[in-house]
Amino acid sequence: MFFQANPCEDGLICNLTYKVTGGNETAANWSDVLVGKPLAVLGLLLLGFAIRWVLHRVVKRMVKRAEQPVLSDSRDPVAMARRKQRAGSLAGVLMSIVTLLVVIVIGTMILNEFGVNIAPIIASAGVVGLALGFGAQSLVKDFLSGIFILAEDQFGVGDWVDLGEANGEVEAVSLRTTRLRGLDGIVWYVPNGEILRVGNSSQNWARAVVDVGVGYESDLAQVKQVLGEVAHDLYVDERWSTVLLEEPFVTGVEAFAPDAVTLRVMIKTRPLEQWAVARELRERVKARFDATGIEIPVPQRVVWHRQQDAPAIDAE
Repeated sequence: MFFQANPCEDGLICNLTYKVTGGNETAANWSDVLVGKPLAVLGLLLLGFAIRWVLHRVVKRMVKRAEQPVLSDSRDPVAMARRKQRAGSLAGVLMSIVTLLVVIVIGTMILNEFGVNIAPIIASAGVVGLALGFGAQSLVKDFLSGIFILAEDQFGVGDWVDLGEANGEVEAVSLRTTRLRGLDGIVWYVPNGEILRVGNSSQNWARAVVDVGVGYESDLAQVKQVLGEVAHDLYVDERWSTVLLEEPFVTGVEAFAPDAVTLRVMIKTRPLEQWAVARELRERVKARFDATGIEIPVPQRVVWHRQQDAPAIDAE
């Protein structure tokens, strides 16, 4: 009696059919083709959908956390809407990346089920990854930095930011670059991977800082009182009441210059309104100083003339 080898390697349906039919290889092979392979493909597809669903849930939870304000006191509806929109854009990018990776992995496993040798595919993917690692390091760095900029909402379109050598209003933010327009109209394209620090002048709230110089002969108590009154009048003005967020305050003497004593006024404002508020306050301070006789000093110089008698010369 000869031993008949099982034609099925590891197919469950094939092995079951082979045993049920009493060793019929044809039936076992056809059952593997018609039932076993489709079931394996279906199982892989279901696994892929399950993994994709779980990862998408994780991404949505991360994005929902990113929608929360960076600062606890920020409840501006405009800022919240912008943050929500940006978080939605980030969610779309991350979900697309997750879906692409799942499709690649599951597709490779399905090819393996149909007997395709996936070793060259994996080797090619490794070579491509190695080439990207060496040849596109800056590009990968830009994309990763762009993802973190979007996730942390470091800045957005319309913000006035300082990125080091470039500063201006943000016109566009992508995963690779940020486009700024400076005060002089110059457009700056900054790779996200080159951004080492960000100074955002328009996120949540801003502060107008106005330094006022007076002469050394001025009564500082009177000057502080006048500055406080001017700032308060600006705060209660209907035109500026929606722009100023808190009552202005005078910090006091900030510095001694060769020709002036410097006092400082600080006002909390809405984003991007600090410069307009500072200009308005300076105009009002100038008018009030003129009315009260407080002198705004100008550079002065004292010149001492020293005259010496010429040395006597003996005449012969």
